[in-house]
Amino acid sequence: MKRTPPRTDLRDPAVRPGGAAADAYAVAAAGLLVLAAALVGTHLQNRYGTLRVGWPPLVGGWMPHAGPGTPAALAVAVAVVAYGPSLTARLPWRPLLLAVWGGALAWTWSLALVDGWQRGVAGRLTTRHEYLQVIDRFQDVQETLRDFHAHILIGAPDNWPAHVAGHPPGATLTFVLLDRIGLGGGAWAGAFVVTAGTTAAVAVLVTVRRLAGEDLARRAAPFLVLAPAAVWTGTSADGWFAAVAAWALALLALAVTGRRPAWTGLGAGLLFGVTVYLSYGLTLVAVIAAAVLLLGARRLRPLPYVAAGFLVVPAVFTALGFDWWEAYRLLVTRYHQGAGGVRPYGYWVWANLACTVLVVGPATVAGLRRGGGVLLGTARAALLRGPAPRLALLAGSALLALLIADLSGMSKAETERIWLPFALWLLPACSFLPGPRGWLAGQSALALLLNHLVLTGW
Repeated sequence: MKRTPPRTDLRDPAVRPGGAAADAYAVAAAGLLVLAAALVGTHLQNRYGTLRVGWPPLVGGWMPHAGPGTPAALAVAVAVVAYGPSLTARLPWRPLLLAVWGGALAWTWSLALVDGWQRGVAGRLTTRHEYLQVIDRFQDVQETLRDFHAHILIGAPDNWPAHVAGHPPGATLTFVLLDRIGLGGGAWAGAFVVTAGTTAAVAVLVTVRRLAGEDLARRAAPFLVLAPAAVWTGTSADGWFAAVAAWALALLALAVTGRRPAWTGLGAGLLFGVTVYLSYGLTLVAVIAAAVLLLGARRLRPLPYVAAGFLVVPAVFTALGFDWWEAYRLLVTRYHQGAGGVRPYGYWVWANLACTVLVVGPATVAGLRRGGGVLLGTARAALLRGPAPRLALLAGSALLALLIADLSGMSKAETERIWLPFALWLLPACSFLPGPRGWLAGQSALALLLNHLVLTGW
């Protein structure tokens, strides 16, 4: 007999604090933040040229255009808005996961192809700042890793391009490996990033179901498909980074809820190790991992396996001659040698949040407002019991990680891609919203407008 998952009653005041008017105020405030970032940013860039972005607060340029992906993107948006909420409510769980991945693939591919095949996919990861520029320098991987630090600083001989220098070598080795197995070039790299990056939606659903219940996970599903973040998932490498981090958290959630804690814990640890060798900033995924541990019924049992798995990747890179801490120290210097040393902290510390609004969309803003109300309205003793406060705590941890990154001063601009691994975990807050079709329409409209009016840099 088919099991019916428990339902979360959106009429419950603990789940639905405030109402439509409060949602509207929150979305309007977020819109004003974006408008202020655009107006102030345009003034600063035109007068001083210090923002180093073409269309503040985003990296890109104003270019109204359409492309071969336009009809497909419109069709996917209409289909998900019309049928997504009902399908995600009734599909069996495993087919639902496949449907979400398929929908996210269709949405992300269609948005990428709005810019055309070469400009939107095949050429994205081949520009002068990107990883594919240095594939030939990794003929001897061990020698390159041993010498990696010597090429980070501007002024160093054969200094690495910006994205290679700005990340641990695991990021570049992803594309080196693709090249070695016969999938070299920008087209294969772009296809890989989209295909792998969209699996993050599935990982988030798995995590939400284990920690906050199936009903809220199902409500979140269509929002994970139609996320405005897909504009940057296809095709920046940060979409791939987001997927690795998301699966690490998903395996950790399985481990702390009793699903084969040894194997899932070991797998989580391995992926956490990979994560921090893809991007230095993804050490902040530890904030979300702490929330997962807090919400787990068996939070301590899998920890030895997680720790054992985590140590593998650092041990391998260290044995091959790469010193993570030394490279990060040099990166901080490189960051201030380049655009990071020119971009004003006083603007970006709040304009970064405007970027995030554009990445997660108005529905997420309203959902986070409701999630904050849930946390404030729940007694401390009951905070970890109900599905709604548990989901609110998970989304809140992602918001905290994002805010720490913001205040650090090491994320000035480009956060529409850099913060994808954190922004994805804000989207499940949309589960708290009644009337999902209207909100989904708003999400898709924002993504379509951005992709058709702005030629983004990623």
